[in-house]
Amino acid sequence: MPIKDVFLPLVGQPRGPALAAIETCVAVAADLGARITALALEEDAFVRPTVMLPDAAEANGSVGAGDSQHLLDAFTRATSRTGIRAQSRSAKVPADQIASVLAEHGRFSDLTLLPVTPHDSRTEHIIETLLFESGRPVLLCPEQHVDELRPEFENVMIAWDHSARAARAVGDARPILQAAALVRVVTVADDKSDAIVQSGTALVDHLREHGVYASFETAKGNGSSIGKVLGSWANSHAIDAIVMGAYHHSRLNEIVWGGVTKTVIGEPPCWVMLSY
Repeated sequence: MPIKDVFLPLVGQPRGPALAAIETCVAVAADLGARITALALEEDAFVRPTVMLPDAAEANGSVGAGDSQHLLDAFTRATSRTGIRAQSRSAKVPADQIASVLAEHGRFSDLTLLPVTPHDSRTEHIIETLLFESGRPVLLCPEQHVDELRPEFENVMIAWDHSARAARAVGDARPILQAAALVRVVTVADDKSDAIVQSGTALVDHLREHGVYASFETAKGNGSSIGKVLGSWANSHAIDAIVMGAYHHSRLNEIVWGGVTKTVIGEPPCWVMLSY
């Protein structure tokens, strides 16, 4: 199934990297030939009014303009430049409902594109809620690397751990894989056992039936965490996007001890498509 309907949550402060990430996400949706829908959410909370002197008001530009409006303005400028089919809306909701509201809207799309602030607890909570409650894949856009990201995914890596969630991610990413020039299936393992080789080879064979000609290889962990190994491998091989399943281990274990998903969503090395 092609990716035709993309959802873009807009939450947070309109900083430079966040605004650049919006433009990059719009470019990805345009490259996919999809419609993009943006939802900007602000916390619905009582804020004590403050007195602002006229000179200060002039210096700060448009007085009273919320962060969500600035984010929406950036979205509108980006969609106007690309000519993509787009729609947007905004709302105020209680802070503890922002993630669940985004997940609910994400159910009506093929893919959620999400700008990621590195090591930000609110962003991580939103990612987890989207994964667990939307039923749709999430494509992470790392704000700290936004200047290096390309909207075309020519060199794609599948992080293959033989799990059902990784298989689901491969299925969700099929349109991206079919459009890629190079696809690598990578399993992190110190020992290249027969079972690992058979699993990777079987996935390569399956992908070939869908017009995706991939290669399989292993990457040694050498004592490092799998998440860090994947990030280093992606950087050294100029990977545009990683496709992977989320939370192969229990979420509680990942929260307490850390894990692949927690490492990746804390600081994605490039575009990362996650499925749960």
